[in-house]
This record gives sequence, structure tokens and C-alpha cells, in this order.
Amino acid sequence: MGVRYSSGQPPPLISGEATLLVALVFLFLLAMSRRGKSCGGMKLLKQRMFLLVGLVILKWVEGLDDTNVTDIDMQYASGKGFYRPLMVGLTLINGAAAKGAVCLDGSLPGYHFHRGYGSGSNSWLIQLEGGGWCGTIKNCLYSKKTRHGSSYFMEKQIPFIGILSNKAEENPDFFNWNRIKVRYCDGASFSGESQNSGAGLYFRGQRIWQAAMEDLMSKGMRYAKQALLSGCSAGGLATIIHCDEFRELFPRTTRVKCLSDAGLFLDSVDVSGRRSLRNLFGSVVTLQGVRKSLPRSCTSRLNPILCYFPQHLIASVRTPLFLLNAAYDTWQIQASLAPPSADYRWNWYECRKDYARCSAPQIQHLQGFRNQMLRSTRAFSRSYKNGLFINSCFAHCQSERQDTWFAHDSPRIGNRGIAESVGNWFFDRVSVQAIGCPYPCDKTCHNLVFK
Repeated sequence: MGVRYSSGQPPPLISGEATLLVALVFLFLLAMSRRGKSCGGMKLLKQRMFLLVGLVILKWVEGLDDTNVTDIDMQYASGKGFYRPLMVGLTLINGAAAKGAVCLDGSLPGYHFHRGYGSGSNSWLIQLEGGGWCGTIKNCLYSKKTRHGSSYFMEKQIPFIGILSNKAEENPDFFNWNRIKVRYCDGASFSGESQNSGAGLYFRGQRIWQAAMEDLMSKGMRYAKQALLSGCSAGGLATIIHCDEFRELFPRTTRVKCLSDAGLFLDSVDVSGRRSLRNLFGSVVTLQGVRKSLPRSCTSRLNPILCYFPQHLIASVRTPLFLLNAAYDTWQIQASLAPPSADYRWNWYECRKDYARCSAPQIQHLQGFRNQMLRSTRAFSRSYKNGLFINSCFAHCQSERQDTWFAHDSPRIGNRGIAESVGNWFFDRVSVQAIGCPYPCDKTCHNLVFK
């Protein structure tokens, strides 16, 4: 699914792939019609036509309602200062297999590592990749044939931009740190501990996390003077889950903090009155044996499924934590609030693709979602050690994009952007508890519109 900035152009009614399939179906039926001229033959032909077209539309709807994907396929943002990103190669963790720390398909996990230098040579930034979840055997079998389930399909090089950029003008506080992106291939936010031998699936997210950290510690991270664990989307959830474990890797003299970007998934009621995301999270927790990775302080009082939601987890995190989130998170709108499976009459089709096409009642519904997000962080924000940046944008993963992380027109709350706010919080320069005014007053947003 592609994404662009808002330009007022309506999204296509159906995808290019669906259009091609429909065209092929009609060409096939046209050819068949020349072979059968009788009334009975034409009647049978019409029945076949409706059946085939119906199947095409059904498969298209299934494709839209893919709640297992949280990463957005975006073109690399072009513009002054970041048109030549640093490309960093993939490193496989060779000792992981002996520890049972493998991807869904049994392949080795990996990461991309760019060494720090100068004043940043003893500072470490770990970013956990996002990419959705798989909570059924069928979905996990699909995922294991992608980069989110197998290192065989991972890119050999990826661009380091945003919070991973090596340019001071793009990433002023972390550009010369040791910067690592840990690839995501377990389907449970680095937290599963199980397997399904019959299907050939390994749910080893917790072991992958541990193997990656052990490998990085052996490569110098044990000497870190300061360290930041970050992650986006499913990686943002993983950051919250593992934040205290990360803290325990280092001496008390090391400054250690965590940044969760677009990881504040809410247990919300969807437009049909059900809880779509709770159903998905429930299947992930059950299938992949996630309970063992969740803090006892939460599971001792709540169902483990509820403890997979950050709104119930953040109270258990002792390490300083920064929550960066869009109040109108586009993934949650599309997959949790108004997924096609809950939008029976397709009333939300235009709105979930383009915020400018939302009706007044729909905007009011989204304002309710924003209010729920603010309520869920109220107690969290009272702690001076924690940081908060919730802007009223239609966005997802703002630390990974250069245009939203740090650029001349990046989103701001007050007079500070995201990169400056995170830096101020990490280095204790300024306390950061920033909440933007509700839509449509924020004119600095880089809102996403889906094709």
C-alpha cells in the first residue's frame, strides 16, 4: 500500500492488481461467450461471471484488511540534505541458532550496525524494527516467506535516516553514536517463546532479543557510557516490553533510556462495537507464548492479553521512557478503529485513506480516540523522568522518516520539533511533556494520505 502527502486527489476505487484481475476475468468470459450461444449457456456464463468477479473483490477486501502489517511502504523522502542516505549492510548473528534464537522459518536473525566515532564512540542507539504481528498459523506461514519472518528475504543493505542518520544536520544528537537496527522476524514484537513443529514455525522473539543484545555487548556495547533503546510500531511495543531488561545490561552509572515511536496501541472499540486489536493481540499472545516475556507486575493483576497493550504496560516500566505518537495514528485508524472487517457499509473507506474526506461525525469519533490516548498517558506523564510528544497528526513512525524527525519543516509542538524534544529529554536539558492541540489546528503536520 503506497502513501503520499495530502494533495486533495481522491484515492483509487480499487487497486491496480484488482483492476487487472477483473479485466482478465472479463476477457476470459468474453472468449467463452463465443463458444456458447444458447440461452442455457448464456445463463451459466452469467453465473460464472458473477462468481469470478465476486471472488476477485473478496480477495481485494482481504488484502485491505491486513491487520498484520504496521510498516508503511514509503518512498525515501527526497529533499535538501538527505538525498544520499548512508547504506548499511546486514550482519547475521552466527551464534544465534545454537541458542534457538531464530526467525519464524528457522533462519538466522540479524541487524545493521554503523560504528560511532569521536564523542559518540561510547554511546549506543538500538532501534528495533517494526512490521506487524502474526497470530495464526496461516498468517505466520505467510510471514515466514517475507523479510518479517526470514533473513533470506531481508534487504542486504538499508538506508540509515532519521534517528539513525550519520549527518549532524539531520540527526544533531545521535549522528556519531554506534547505531544499530535490529531486524524483526518473529511476528510478536521480540517477545514470543514457543514453536509449532508441524507447521515448521519458530516463535523465538525473546531469544532473538537476548541473542542480539549479547552479540552487541561483545562488540563493545558493554562499555557504553549512555544508551538509548528505540523502536517504531511493533518495534515500539517491543521497546516498552524490553526497556527494563535493556537497563539491566549496564552499570548504574550508564545513562539508559527508551524511546517508543508509534507504539502506543490502544485497546479501543472499533466502529462495529468490537475490539479488533484485542482479538489480534490475543491470538499473538496465545499462539506465540508471549506471557513469559511480560512483566509480572502486570500479569499478576491483569489478563496477559491486556498486558500486551502499552496503556497497561507503561506503569510497570521503571526506566525513563519517552512516548512519541500521533494522536490520529494512521495504522490504528486503518486496522483497529475502522478496519474493513468492522466497516460493514464501507462508510469509513474514504476517511481511513484520506483524513480530509472524513465527515464531521467521523472526526468527532477520531477526537474520542485522541482523548483516550491522552487519558492513558496521564499518570505516565506525571513522572519527571518520562517524556511525551503527542502531536495531532495523521502519521505513523515519525522518528524513522527524515522529514518528520529533523528537517526545516518538521512537525513541531510549540517551538520544538521531535528530534530536539527527544534530545532535550535524553540529556536532561529540558523536561518534555508536549501535547499538541486537536485537529485541525496543527499546521506543521506531515499527514499521510494513502493511495
